[in-house]
Amino acid sequence: MRTFSLLKGQPVFETRSGTKIGEISDLCISSTGKVNGLLVKKGVFFKQSFFLDIQNVTFFGWDGVMVEEAEQLEKLKENPEHTLTHQRPLDGMMMLSKSGESLGLLKDVYFQEEVGTIVGYEITDGFFSDITEGKQVIQSEKPLAIGKDAIIVDVNDT
Repeated sequence: MRTFSLLKGQPVFETRSGTKIGEISDLCISSTGKVNGLLVKKGVFFKQSFFLDIQNVTFFGWDGVMVEEAEQLEKLKENPEHTLTHQRPLDGMMMLSKSGESLGLLKDVYFQEEVGTIVGYEITDGFFSDITEGKQVIQSEKPLAIGKDAIIVDVNDT
């Protein structure tokens, strides 16, 4: 299990040649809350975004993401449904429980790299709250609903 903040900026390597082919810039998230793939920035001067299906990742290492061959990066034909920080970003969106309780603002996600299942959401109530109370992690095994104004997640309200 890993957070996006630990994955962002990591290099992507081709295992056949040992060549760095890009670096992770974002997550591609479906409207049901599953990580479908990674956005990879590639290029020296004019960086372009490419899509890497999460199923094509050979290994998520602590110092790099490994793929079998560079051709597994696909040029973006259309924008992903949601990302964490780029097009249609989820970062900073209000999170509500299914019963209508405000949980805070989304800051990061915890996901299982091998299958793309999001298992936790790091939320914030603001800078000063983070300093005094720390960030909270909401765990939910059920899919969430991503709307225009809020993210609805099924959690045990206690």
